[in-house]
Amino acid sequence: MKKLLFFCLTWFVSGVSNAQITIKIDAKADLKPISPYIYGRNNSVASTNPTWVFSERDLVQIRDAGVTFFRESGGNNCTKYNWRRKLQSHPDWYNNVYANDWGNAAKNIQKYFPNAQGMWAFQLLGKVAKTNAFNFKDWEYNKSQWWEGTAQNLAGNGVLSPTGTKAKAEGDPNLYLENWTADSTVGILDNWFSKSGLNLNKDKIQYWNMDNEPEIWNGTHDDVMPKLLTANQFIDKYVDVAKAAKAKYPTIKLVGPVTANEWQWYNWDNNGIGYDGRNYGWLEFFIRRIAEEQKKTNIRLLDVLDIHFYPATKKQEDIVQLHRVFFDKNYAFPEANGVRRVSGNWDATQNKEYIFARINEWFNQYLGANHGVTLGLTEIGVEYVDASTTSVWYASIMGEFMKNGVEIFTPWSWQNGMWETLHLFTRYNKSIAVRGESSNEVLVSAYPSINTAKDSMSVVLVNRSPSAAQTTSIEFNNFVLSGQDAKTFTLKSLPNSETFVSRTQNALNETKTIISNNKLSITLAPMSVTTVVLAGKEGQLAAPLSNEPSFENEILVYPNPSAGKIIIDLKNQVFEKLELFDLRGIKISEQIVDKKSNVVEVNQSLQAGTYLIKLNGKTGFVTKKVVVEK
Repeated sequence: MKKLLFFCLTWFVSGVSNAQITIKIDAKADLKPISPYIYGRNNSVASTNPTWVFSERDLVQIRDAGVTFFRESGGNNCTKYNWRRKLQSHPDWYNNVYANDWGNAAKNIQKYFPNAQGMWAFQLLGKVAKTNAFNFKDWEYNKSQWWEGTAQNLAGNGVLSPTGTKAKAEGDPNLYLENWTADSTVGILDNWFSKSGLNLNKDKIQYWNMDNEPEIWNGTHDDVMPKLLTANQFIDKYVDVAKAAKAKYPTIKLVGPVTANEWQWYNWDNNGIGYDGRNYGWLEFFIRRIAEEQKKTNIRLLDVLDIHFYPATKKQEDIVQLHRVFFDKNYAFPEANGVRRVSGNWDATQNKEYIFARINEWFNQYLGANHGVTLGLTEIGVEYVDASTTSVWYASIMGEFMKNGVEIFTPWSWQNGMWETLHLFTRYNKSIAVRGESSNEVLVSAYPSINTAKDSMSVVLVNRSPSAAQTTSIEFNNFVLSGQDAKTFTLKSLPNSETFVSRTQNALNETKTIISNNKLSITLAPMSVTTVVLAGKEGQLAAPLSNEPSFENEILVYPNPSAGKIIIDLKNQVFEKLELFDLRGIKISEQIVDKKSNVVEVNQSLQAGTYLIKLNGKTGFVTKKVVVEK
């Protein structure tokens, strides 16, 4: 036998050998179900108009983008909402009282989006709208235009000041508000879900905010709370409503405390909280007190811990790193402020937020393992730079929330680039997040997901560089890719006008990426979001075909090309095993070779393509290439 270099597949990977960034994906590591409710929005329904319905354009856009969660409580306006009278008091507009029909909004959502969740809020403040008879006449004053005085407390016969945010004389809240107990606020559950009421599907309105941003009530609702109640007083209000809600609707999901911003994550009334011999930051204190009340009442009082986040940065390079605030323990947040009181005492050295990772640690400390409480971010707003920056920022946060099991995500402000990104995620993401590690997470991240059948995967790739394309090599473990190319969808260079209209009219750029030896190489455009859609199966790639010398001889393979049966004439050579591979190095089959026969037949049903036959003997192996035609 003559020595011959084995027919190998090294040319397939030469295109990625100089890759700047390596992504390693493991289909069996860090598996987490992806909550469908991270694909949510605020304020999709105009509930102030009792006859309002979705327009056809909105219906198509929302449906095709894949919105699954509607938070419709209205932020600060929910705190004084009266579901009986269908009225709410607007704290940022003179405290005037206006009509608002949450029930009509809920009916619209359940009619047009029956598989989505709708979310509203309970009122914990204790005062809600009663009448609009004492509204400040803003139309007569300036045709209802915004000015700095809209924050003046003028409802209830207040006296206008022509300048500033304070009225000459405050209005009387007793004229336009009424008392509201825990039983009153949870009475909406009977009204909405009973057959004698609205008869709504309560399984699709499971999640309820426990009011909104209580840490700043002395600012937003200073007409009735000029001095903020104590943290423990708020806990008392919270527990009263939580118990009443669970009594009526045991499977309800209570979502609180709905903190206002980074400062309020750690501060109550601008300070730490003294309790049981030490100081606490606000969220740690809240979790400890909820744990104590749950132990006392044997009632689950918190299902999702919810925060809000409004960073001030206008810098592109900071905006595209904001996803790191939630779980990255190494990220020094440039706007770190409230975190300096994470221990309850001021520590100027603190600048690492990792707020959701901290919350999970506090859950384990105070509630114990398997506590079951999840995480939510129901408001976030960032400064607008351009649509591509927004797309990258939004994709990065959704990606982090996918891989870390966050349950609810509903951005407050909605900018160009977000519809496109939401559509990309909801259309191609699978249901289970798996591990994806980048050699440079700051610049490029991968967010892979797999379906329950483990035969389909999608990988979201985010390039945060504002100007440089990034060549990226992706390697797969515990997942064997099928096919020789993969559909690839990219959002890049988005214009500063809305491009997403529907599933068929949008800015997605579709291409193909070549798969080679269970790897792929892709160049990511600057400031872009890309999804690669892959078919395959869970498992390990067969051992790579070796570069060791093989032994050539006069062995014949015929017919070649073949249309069916493949015959190998061994020419009196002795082999023990025959293996059949495709050109990616994936083993198709193997069979024992009869040592008494000079002929071997391969009857495997094969698709058209090129295959490698490897004959293994005691002293070496021989490979032959065969082409199959159909």
